[in-house]
Amino acid sequence: MVDVTPDALAGPQGPKPRKTFSRRNIFLYGTLIMVALYYALPLYVMIITSMKGMPEIRLGNVFSPPVEITFAPWVKAWSEACTGLTCEGLSTGFWNSVRITIPSVIASIAIASVNGYALANWKFKGADAFFTILIFGAFIPYQVMLYPIVIMLREMGLYGSLSGLVIVHTIFGMPILTLLFRNYFTSLPEELFKAARVDGAGFWGIYFRIMLPMSVPIFTVAVILQVTGIWNDFLFGVVYTRPESYPMTVALNNIVNSTQGVKEYNVNMAATIITGLVPLTIYFVSGKLFVRGIAAGAVKG
Repeated sequence: MVDVTPDALAGPQGPKPRKTFSRRNIFLYGTLIMVALYYALPLYVMIITSMKGMPEIRLGNVFSPPVEITFAPWVKAWSEACTGLTCEGLSTGFWNSVRITIPSVIASIAIASVNGYALANWKFKGADAFFTILIFGAFIPYQVMLYPIVIMLREMGLYGSLSGLVIVHTIFGMPILTLLFRNYFTSLPEELFKAARVDGAGFWGIYFRIMLPMSVPIFTVAVILQVTGIWNDFLFGVVYTRPESYPMTVALNNIVNSTQGVKEYNVNMAATIITGLVPLTIYFVSGKLFVRGIAAGAVKG
């Protein structure tokens, strides 16, 4: 005979399940949907406008999909649109941006990761003062440093070159990246570092064999921040380079703000989307790692 306890007769235990369509969920998801639509609508208008011909655009139906899809504006934006005296589109500026972004990202992240590792695990005399000065540099407005850097690059013979712009981006990315790496390495278990020291590992041995394999999320954050900041930069590009080495953002500005001929909105929209594809692609590919790295490296220290 099976004994039936009073608790079994009382029915199911535990908290009552929440309704899927509760007032709270409707408000929460409704708000999120409205915010998403608010930010997606301009992108939608840009995409459909870039696929329309100018006669259709002149009809004024901004939100209507294209009657006849054409990719001619994309081709013109890439290789034929005029950016000043030349009509080579965004292609030249794109490869200039690639040559600027790749070395700047690699150099700044490599140096900042070593800085953060040293500040977190290898205490040396004056480390706190060094870190304070470095972080203070992150809050200095870029505009204040424009002219002094022009003089420095001129004296070094690098003004107007891509190499000079790479140096500028590397230096200006150092403070915030060092802060991120220091906070991330501080959050790692200190026992791992001490065990490696006991086993005889040195500065570089611990860095390459222990710290780097555990730091993929924060490296992803650093790559996204640097690629986005450098790729989207306009101020440094227009100040420190010459027309033949302008980055993509300067070329985009010259296309959109050109006052010659007919204003081709479809070409302008296509050029804008092409310019933003690289940062958007990196965000979509590494979004989860970005969130993990920010959570681990930006709120501790």
